[in-house]
Amino acid sequence: MDPTQLLTAPLTPELVNELLIDVIDPELGVNIVDLGLVYDVKLSDREVEVVMTLTTPGCPLGGFIEDEIADCLAQAPQIGRVKVTLVWEPPWDPEQMTDAAREELGWLS
Repeated sequence: MDPTQLLTAPLTPELVNELLIDVIDPELGVNIVDLGLVYDVKLSDREVEVVMTLTTPGCPLGGFIEDEIADCLAQAPQIGRVKVTLVWEPPWDPEQMTDAAREELGWLS
């Protein structure tokens, strides 16, 4: 997104998801949105709650990804506070990935 647009865009779940495309799962090298890890984005005033899962409950990079989300969303002046809520239901499944993620991982020809 153009930085000028970022300054004037209204805070919406779509804007948050667009920003989250910059957060890459370090094990798979694909962004968390295309992987289907982001289940919901909740907004309240300037607070954003990202409801998400990880590819496995034992993923050791959960804290790293949470920090990356907070850093990523901090660039938007519309966002004051970021909360990441990890959930395990429904469990993540590769079917949740977009075609773009499958292609990046070599699962589509």
